[in-house]
Amino acid sequence: MKSLIIAGNWKSNKTTADALRWLQDFKNHIASIPTYITVVLCVPFTLLYTVKEKIRGYSLPFMLGAQNVSPFPEGAETGEESARMVHDLADWVIIGHSERRKNFSETDEILAKKVEQAKGAGLKIIYCVPDDSTGIPSGVDVVAYEPVWAIGTGKTDTPENANSVITNIKAKSQVPTVIYGGSVTAANVASFVSQPAIDGVLPGGESLDPEKFAALLMNAYG
Repeated sequence: MKSLIIAGNWKSNKTTADALRWLQDFKNHIASIPTYITVVLCVPFTLLYTVKEKIRGYSLPFMLGAQNVSPFPEGAETGEESARMVHDLADWVIIGHSERRKNFSETDEILAKKVEQAKGAGLKIIYCVPDDSTGIPSGVDVVAYEPVWAIGTGKTDTPENANSVITNIKAKSQVPTVIYGGSVTAANVASFVSQPAIDGVLPGGESLDPEKFAALLMNAYG
């Protein structure tokens, strides 16, 4: 059985109370997760400490991810979280998500600086790209292929085409681990991770519900 990475992205959702309920409910819905699946839960910065403590308390086999990092080191950038600050709480960080490229005008230059900062602080990086022609900075640990038209729309790429695009990404970038993101659900996850080049998934909306996320994990390993 090949290794898989499943990274749930809560995006800009959940209060502390919501997160605590999610973790308790998730614990009640799944007994164990196979060791060949790495689960990364990517939550808003405001929840990192609370979720980290509860993951430890419940002995959940999760790694913790942030959804953003500053392109600058610590300093005078009001409102930013430096990579060193993020790494104090998380192991992973998402960089280059399509929503940040679109809504916050994050350019390839800015994203490269974020990768540099994150790598220097010891964070593992999930770097999102919309296609197989987008450049990928060196130092990225995992690439997530997420076609823009599939994000939050309920529409997905076909597993076969996603496999083809991911094969090209691997060949061009030399990054060995590439996952798929874009309206992934418990119902379709197996069709993606069964493809030979696809090493996991990046679900958004499906990760917001603990029962659905637990079902997605169970379906990923059959």
